[in-house]
Amino acid sequence: MTPSAPAPKITLRRATADDAGAAADVLLRSRSAALPTVGWPRSDNEVRDYFRDVVVPHRETWIAEAPYGGGTVGVLVLAGDEVSQLYLLPDWRGHGIGDLFVALAKERSPGGLTLWTFQVNKPAHRFYERHGFVAVEHTDGSENEEREPDVRYVWQPNRA
Repeated sequence: MTPSAPAPKITLRRATADDAGAAADVLLRSRSAALPTVGWPRSDNEVRDYFRDVVVPHRETWIAEAPYGGGTVGVLVLAGDEVSQLYLLPDWRGHGIGDLFVALAKERSPGGLTLWTFQVNKPAHRFYERHGFVAVEHTDGSENEEREPDVRYVWQPNRA
């Protein structure tokens, strides 16, 4: 699928225990493609275990499914008013799925949202800023597992 192709009908739904492996694989494939310079402190199997044991059963986890048996192509994890994770398979970027996830997150947390992204992830900065998020804090990365400089973004609804 190319970025100029129209997006097929995508289904967003809450993840179940059976979706944990596919959701973890989306994260692993996405971050490998988008953030090749970031050192990851956990093995792929540890990430899969974390999704199975913690993320899906204890966080508000959503998946995006492609039609016609296309499988899981995106994952959104909300932890209260924080967008904890938003990842898409590389071939599915640019088709509006991230927009659907952000709209869902705003609907689920209408009072506002926060999230962190790495400073090197300039496409994520542009994406979140396009959706009304504002960078409010930059760190040297000493407080995150990856030890990678990051940025905290906040979205507040219009209060006019």
